[in-house]
Amino acid sequence: MTEPKITFADKKRKTVETAEFTEDGRYKRKVRSFVLRTGRLSEFQRQMMNDNWADYGLDYQPEPFDFPAIYGNRQPVIVEIGFGMGKSLVEMAEQNPDKNYLGIEVHTPGVGACLAYAIEKGVKNLRVICHDATEILRDCIADHSLGGLQLFFPDPWHKTKHHKRRIVQPYFVETVAKKLAPGGFIHFATDWENYAEHMLDVLQSLQSAVGIRNVSATGNFIPRPDFRPLTKFERRGQQLGHGVWDLYFVKN
Repeated sequence: MTEPKITFADKKRKTVETAEFTEDGRYKRKVRSFVLRTGRLSEFQRQMMNDNWADYGLDYQPEPFDFPAIYGNRQPVIVEIGFGMGKSLVEMAEQNPDKNYLGIEVHTPGVGACLAYAIEKGVKNLRVICHDATEILRDCIADHSLGGLQLFFPDPWHKTKHHKRRIVQPYFVETVAKKLAPGGFIHFATDWENYAEHMLDVLQSLQSAVGIRNVSATGNFIPRPDFRPLTKFERRGQQLGHGVWDLYFVKN
């Protein structure tokens, strides 16, 4: 019996790494062979990755990316961590041709779906990475090189004993702030009020230390901005009466 061919997309699926953190949120070590908990990589998604990675994909490297060479211009680069299936990310890239977008996602079905939608829309100002975001920020992104970083609806790890697993911790925000150019932004959104309060506390506590400021007129959250596409997930939540909290901070 002939064994199935192992393609580029299949290798990505098996070798993605995720990070582990210490109690204070600092990078501890990487865990090999990231286990994909949900989702099946369809043949279509596999083909999208295999056929289009050279044009849309970036791989981890131990030195900073050369963004002008990658995008062919010097427009601001906006990083999104955890773009899911990529629909809202592609829409933002399509609606903002004066910006470059870099999406980071560990789930290969989402990466394949994002590539398919980008090709359907003819989006050229988008690149994707299938790797742990902590390592990408640490090694592949030069300081003062980003126009912004957005993190929408990350895993809330709602049990108290799991709160240390939340990506938004002081060390994470300190790292992001270093990567932002002056005027660059941090945009977080969550539908868990407890996580929203945690995000706000972390950001507010670091304002002076890392040189960021809250643009909220009320000193906490902002109304959902028109430039953040309303996702299917968020629309369903609204119908059920769930709240959503957006935070927007700018680098001085």
